[in-house]
Amino acid sequence: MNSSWIDPTPLTDAALATETPESDSLDQEKKKLAREQRENLKLEKRLCRQVGQAIVDYNMIEEGDRVMVCLSGGKDSYGMLDILLKLQARAPINFEIIAVNLDQKQPGFPDHILPEYLTKLGVKFHIETQDTYSIVKRVIPEGKTLCSLCSRLRRGILYRVADEIGATKIALGHHRDDILHTFFLNLFFAGKLKAMPPKLVSSDGNHVVIRPLANVAEKDLIRWAEIKEFPIIPCSLCGSQENLQRKQVSNMLSEWEKKWPGRRENMFTAMQNVVPSHLLDSAQFDFKAVCATGKEEPEGDIGFDTPELPVLKPASNVIQIV
Repeated sequence: MNSSWIDPTPLTDAALATETPESDSLDQEKKKLAREQRENLKLEKRLCRQVGQAIVDYNMIEEGDRVMVCLSGGKDSYGMLDILLKLQARAPINFEIIAVNLDQKQPGFPDHILPEYLTKLGVKFHIETQDTYSIVKRVIPEGKTLCSLCSRLRRGILYRVADEIGATKIALGHHRDDILHTFFLNLFFAGKLKAMPPKLVSSDGNHVVIRPLANVAEKDLIRWAEIKEFPIIPCSLCGSQENLQRKQVSNMLSEWEKKWPGRRENMFTAMQNVVPSHLLDSAQFDFKAVCATGKEEPEGDIGFDTPELPVLKPASNVIQIV
């Protein structure tokens, strides 16, 4: 596939350099503004590169696709739409974008914000109104997790809408940290090595779901939302539940990252380097067929040796509690 997906033109390195003149005549305020502009351009370049790389690696978007971008009103979906629009302008293929929002009739939901934002942006959109909020609150007992039922209802409605508008791909705004959280939730609570795939086929076989933000860190999306001043709409369902297992896992990973910077990147890389022969799932590797071959095996017993790991030191600004 053409590298235009990944090369973030016109945000070239030269452009980044010329955006920040370092003249002694500039006062401190101007220098600070220039540095911020440079960092903002670098962030935009990184986001475009990471989303473009995911599209290329997993063949997420193809010629003539009609991509339904699910827009919730949160930072992640706003960021996804924004970056996809930037890539659409220079992609090596032609594809269409239509933003879809599901108004779940949550109390106080400002239903004017998204239509006004999308109209101003000039993006095709569809607002689907379904009172799933009342269903979830009626069915789920007080204090229980609302996410599972809410997700099932929302998924079914979005699949129906995708059929109605002729969408060939459904884009969701899950990012790298969401994928890591899901991995640990399945590991700790479901007994499975399983995360969110970057691309999947729905259970009915009729829809292809993609996650263009699969390579993107949440902290970058938070910063991008601040820069772009997206009109964020908070969720009064899942956003109001403080004791969710997902939040516990998120807090755990955040603490790890503070103590061992770079750990998130290492874990995410590990999910892309799976060795089935070194796990225990007979469905993924035929252990029964393993026998002596008389030939050298590069991944034989040497592959089971403990790898040489770098000696990690805690971040200097972290207080360890024993």
